[in-house]
Amino acid sequence: MLKNRQVQIDDTYAEAFRSIYAEFLITARNRKWLDHAVCAATGNASSAILCDCEGGMDRYVGPGGDESFPTPDGRPGAIVHLHVPRFRKDRIATLERALLVRISQNVLTCPTASCFNLLETAPYYKLGRKVAYFGDGHQFRDERWGRRVWVVPILGGEFIIDRRFGYADGLMGGNLWFMGQDEDSALLAAERALNAVQDVPGVITPFQVALPAADPRSGAGIPSASPAPTRNSVPHCKTSLAKNRAYPKMSPQ
Repeated sequence: MLKNRQVQIDDTYAEAFRSIYAEFLITARNRKWLDHAVCAATGNASSAILCDCEGGMDRYVGPGGDESFPTPDGRPGAIVHLHVPRFRKDRIATLERALLVRISQNVLTCPTASCFNLLETAPYYKLGRKVAYFGDGHQFRDERWGRRVWVVPILGGEFIIDRRFGYADGLMGGNLWFMGQDEDSALLAAERALNAVQDVPGVITPFQVALPAADPRSGAGIPSASPAPTRNSVPHCKTSLAKNRAYPKMSPQ
């Protein structure tokens, strides 16, 4: 048990498991359109239980962000991760499908956006060619900013995407529980922790701004009710404590 500024920190179990992940860069003309593309591309990616992947934004880069990380086209950018559990037998195909759907349906369609790969690996996905099919035969290969790309003519000009997208081993899951005297104090602690995490490169925070109100698990004993609070977290829920059902020896304090 650690103590920091009168806060007790119990360094114990935190669920985490291996994944494969893709890391890519979205750029746009300004932060407004960049945020539109990022929010759309990472939507419905809270939990791999019922979502196709877990995804989120790592950090802003280029102008207005981490300027030590320049973007290929010199515009504001954001780094995005998508994770798929490594225990899935179809993990490689599942990750490619998530990339294809999210980039083609949410980034390509966002005005002024472009998309670049950040993992140079072998093997890799020939994703650019698949997304470029939306050019309906007018797409073409080119070299821009020293990168081999596909160019897709769109109503707003051009959508530019790298030809290859890599993937690598990663880690997903992990959690922190914040035990507060009331809702306000618990949320304040969680918000401060989130601000600290956002300064750490290579980390994403899925769920609703990374602060889930329920700790999800698969199934919950009812096929149509997934996710639901885990067996470990249910006893700590406010209602369970008030009724004192799960653990009779526990008190609300």
